[in-house]
Amino acid sequence: MQTVLTYLTLLFTGVMLTAQSSITVTITNLDSNDGKLMVALYNSEDNFLGEPEIGSIQSISNNTATVIFYDVPAGEYAVSAFHDENENQELDMILGMFPKEDYVHSNYASGKFGPPEWADAKFTLKNEPLNFNLKMNN
Repeated sequence: MQTVLTYLTLLFTGVMLTAQSSITVTITNLDSNDGKLMVALYNSEDNFLGEPEIGSIQSISNNTATVIFYDVPAGEYAVSAFHDENENQELDMILGMFPKEDYVHSNYASGKFGPPEWADAKFTLKNEPLNFNLKMNN
């Protein structure tokens, strides 16, 4: 009986340590319903604005799109999104320096002469669902 109780305790502890949650991001104020919304979830400063942990491509309706990232472990994350109006799956730039398409980052992080810093965009996900809204920068 003691062995069974020990096993169940370890199993329950393991489940609690790997608890996962969800992040729901609603982005409003898009210019149009044309194209798609590209949303990336980053889990570290090392990959921020590079290869995302999870990415999503969403349709736009009523100038709004919602993305839900499921089964996300607790930790620090940042979100970056852009309105891919021409559906080429790239953030188009003017002169290679200025975004041609609308974009937004978590916490409305922005850089002065370049992309925002991880520290400005990051947020903490605990073991409960997180919902937030962002208005697209126009």
